[in-house]
Amino acid sequence: MKLGIVGAEDSGRATIFGALTQRSDGGGREARVGIVRVPDERIDKLSAIFKPKKTIYATVEFTLPAEPVGKEAKEGVWAEIRGMDALIVVARNFGPDRKPLAEIKALVSEMIFADFMVVEKRLERLAADAKRGRPGDPKEQALLEACKIELEKDQPVRSQPDLACAPELRGFAFLSAKPILVLFNNDDDDPAPPAGAETAGVEWLAVRGKLEGEIAAMSPEERAEFLPEYGITESAMDRVIRKSYELLGLMSFFTVGEDEVRAWTIKRGTEAVEAAGEIHSDIQKGFIRAEVVSYADFMDAGNMNEAKKRGKHRLEGKTYEAQDGDIMNFRFNV
Repeated sequence: MKLGIVGAEDSGRATIFGALTQRSDGGGREARVGIVRVPDERIDKLSAIFKPKKTIYATVEFTLPAEPVGKEAKEGVWAEIRGMDALIVVARNFGPDRKPLAEIKALVSEMIFADFMVVEKRLERLAADAKRGRPGDPKEQALLEACKIELEKDQPVRSQPDLACAPELRGFAFLSAKPILVLFNNDDDDPAPPAGAETAGVEWLAVRGKLEGEIAAMSPEERAEFLPEYGITESAMDRVIRKSYELLGLMSFFTVGEDEVRAWTIKRGTEAVEAAGEIHSDIQKGFIRAEVVSYADFMDAGNMNEAKKRGKHRLEGKTYEAQDGDIMNFRFNV
């Protein structure tokens, strides 16, 4: 999962990047990328049982674009985050002149305008090609015209899910089609969201960026002592990752063994044959059956043999819809 962090110049996005990645080198003229592992106690417990040579957690990649300077640099920021799965919008909710909801609206409008320019340019190109006797894909043109209608109304592409998910438009990587998670960046002593947060029309979390950054830099022992003093039960990183999984409809399945225990990230509703493809295209191509036992049933049984004796270990076909926490082994032949 790739998440891009954007926000106004004084929103504290570099501070948030540091809190989420436990890095202190955010901001400046260069883009920053931080990769963190997704905390999952299920992986910890499975590793304790199998004692594998390697334990591999799912990961999240946070990208902090370079500080924008001028129109051209702003366009460069959009180019850097078009490949993201979702966007984290940091809104300043500290200081005397805070206007977080206005910041969000302004940034979303900028994304809508950037997408509008992309759509208009492509439609002009399609029209020019048609005059030369090279008509394009009529479905693509119809979808782009539908996008233009929404964008002209200052509505993001994601307001129309069919457009946001259309395969023909995937290559455009529209900014306003991406899911957004707003982080209200608060003062150290203020855990509450701003008034009217629910009217923003997007998912949001309130975080104390500076405080969370300081906590992230502590050792685990110091962190455990410090968190209760501020009533923090879960780090900003953990909350953002969990919310982002929900926003994108993601979940994990596991593969286990003496060599490796690993978490694989897939979308909810993914069929077994597609889940196999996450591991390797050859497994998907030669898929025969999936051996499946749920995490809860496995832990209740204590080991795979006992799970089989209890009838909790089963064989599933290509169209089986993988569930969060499934432990899966794929039979295949190529």
